[in-house]
Amino acid sequence: SSFTPTDGEREVWNQVNSVLQESESILGGLQSYKGAGQEIRDAIQNPSDHSLQEKAWNSVCPLVIKLKRFYSFSLKLEKALQSLLESLTCPPLTPTQHLEREQALAKQFAEILHFTLRFDELKMRNPAIQNDFSYYRRTISRNQINNMNLDIENEVNNEMANRMSLFYAEATPMLKTLSNATTSFVTENKTLPLENTTDCLSTMASVCKVMLETPEYSSRFSSEDTLLFCMRVMVGVIILYDHVHPNGAFNKSSKIDMKGCIKVLKDQPADNVEGLLNALKFTTKHLNDETTPKNIRTMLQ
Repeated sequence: SSFTPTDGEREVWNQVNSVLQESESILGGLQSYKGAGQEIRDAIQNPSDHSLQEKAWNSVCPLVIKLKRFYSFSLKLEKALQSLLESLTCPPLTPTQHLEREQALAKQFAEILHFTLRFDELKMRNPAIQNDFSYYRRTISRNQINNMNLDIENEVNNEMANRMSLFYAEATPMLKTLSNATTSFVTENKTLPLENTTDCLSTMASVCKVMLETPEYSSRFSSEDTLLFCMRVMVGVIILYDHVHPNGAFNKSSKIDMKGCIKVLKDQPADNVEGLLNALKFTTKHLNDETTPKNIRTMLQ
């Protein structure tokens, strides 16, 4: 396929590829995350029953280890994204030239965004995560564990627990991580024109939009999966653009046709796009600015 990396891309491609390979098992872990709601309720309702306290604690500990793994993965994802941005924005090529010549990296960029939106869609539907984690923190801070399994505190000490709390408090934690990563990429690379980054993002958004709204393309999508892939990538780059462009993605001067992008999403079955429309509502930065046209705000209400 045209997605074989060239020699110049190989090093970054390999780094990102190992992160992408882990991403499937991260999603699997999140999909199968059931939570310890019942055990926690039993323990809280029967505070003097030591065996129920122990049972809740022993149910929560492995879950907290799982949550730490997801959180640690977000840090790897952040590094991978920054390596890709570096490759796809460096002068003298234009963003379009980069995306055409480095298709293997562009595809990986898309795959990172696809993973990110899938992760956040699953997380938004899983209130158990925050419930389990706050039970863990309460139990540790009250030192109620006495002789219960304390090894976990080496794994998830207080500082780590604080960082995890902030991460899981976000509606869309992975997207937020990537938005921050893109913002700091732009701030740290002072000599790189901002347009190199924003044009790379807006170009990807319009490629996705065209593929979604053009019947010749979309009828060729072998499956609903390809359609969802395109929609997630489109929403992902819009959100990154909105974070790094000083005026955001929604105003009239934006290089992203937001009305067109939202319309493409609204034309899909509601179940498929609810999470994506929520991401546009809750994880963007400029949606509620004065400069956002009313009709765009109305489309997202």
